[in-house]
Amino acid sequence: MRKNSILKLFVVIIIILACAFLAFNEVKNDKIRTGIDIRGGVSAVFEPDIEKGSLTNEEIGKGLASAKTILDKRLDGRGIFDRNISIDTINGRITVEIPWAAGETDFNPQKTINELGRTALLTFQEVDEDKIDENGNLLPTGRIVLQGTQVKDANPARHPDTGEWIVVLDLDPSGTESFAEATGRLKGKRIAIFMDDQFISAPLVRDRIDGGSAIITGQADAVEAGNLAATIRSGSLPFRLEAVKVDSISPQLGMGAMDVAITAGITGFILVCLFMLIYYRLPGLIANIALFGLVVLQLLLISWTGISITLPGIGGIILAIGMGVDANVIIFERMKEELKGGKTLRASVDQGFDRAFSAVLDSNITTLITAAVLYIMGSGPIKGFATTLGLGVIISFLTAVTASKIMLQSVTGVEFARNKWLYGVK
Repeated sequence: MRKNSILKLFVVIIIILACAFLAFNEVKNDKIRTGIDIRGGVSAVFEPDIEKGSLTNEEIGKGLASAKTILDKRLDGRGIFDRNISIDTINGRITVEIPWAAGETDFNPQKTINELGRTALLTFQEVDEDKIDENGNLLPTGRIVLQGTQVKDANPARHPDTGEWIVVLDLDPSGTESFAEATGRLKGKRIAIFMDDQFISAPLVRDRIDGGSAIITGQADAVEAGNLAATIRSGSLPFRLEAVKVDSISPQLGMGAMDVAITAGITGFILVCLFMLIYYRLPGLIANIALFGLVVLQLLLISWTGISITLPGIGGIILAIGMGVDANVIIFERMKEELKGGKTLRASVDQGFDRAFSAVLDSNITTLITAAVLYIMGSGPIKGFATTLGLGVIISFLTAVTASKIMLQSVTGVEFARNKWLYGVK
């Protein structure tokens, strides 16, 4: 029994240390993306690529407003919450400011602007086999059979026969009708798919497709398929946007402000750990290990998802640590009540977690609801704060309820840990 208890304890600690090692490498290699307010970024001015006089000023204004909404969605899908998108209706242009990509040290504006995704219109076009470029790719014919505006949803998937990565499109009623007519008429021929004028693929039409769905083949891997699907889901721009000016922008607050925020967070974390250790003793030590796991797991998720971290985002991380401490305090107080009532140590641990579970769950759910509202209703750094807070609350619930419970149950099987003084009870 003792060996099994020690084994569980060490397994949890080893997992946390492994996550800490991975998180340290992510931070060391500058894999965590920071916001404009900390590191600076890139500013790009986009103008509609249209012929002069082809659209009225009112039509251009409406198109730019639609383009801003679509760019917001695309940046959200890439986890770039810290950005500024403004419309200049007088000059008919859009200015986009986004932070540097993680790990970038040299100014590479084109690479950074490419993170916006393809901003052109998705089209399915009839094929002219004689119209090819020097690379052998088909050229647009202008005979459009389906547009991105007729696509309701797009998701990456594996082809059921070949196993290659594809993008599955769910069409709206008008798209379903247009695609069915085109595939019936072009049976035995190819339909070319373009993003703007860039050729993607040209699948062969074998039968008429009436089911309201279509697929895009030719994706190299899951990442490429996922990026294309995200671009299509976020909508099609009313016209092409051309970057006419690209500049670097200086940080609004700078790395010094981030250093201060990180120092404050570390100081607060140490003070919380000292309080937990002094007041709750052995359970406090267990809680500190779980809190450390919470921090490193947050850093890993933030790095792997590519979310840009701003100063409000750091605030969300610190607040999530507070939520984790709050859960542990509720649990440990219930444990002390059970011990004072004369129950055994193992029974007190089990009862403490079981009886505090509903209170901890309610607290986390209400905070998650708040984070969800901020994410839905907010924009820019507010979304970043809501994201880090929501992730932190979910992880803190797991570490406080799961990891802490496993470790505490493990130490109760060890002789030296059965002294009630170690749990704050005389």
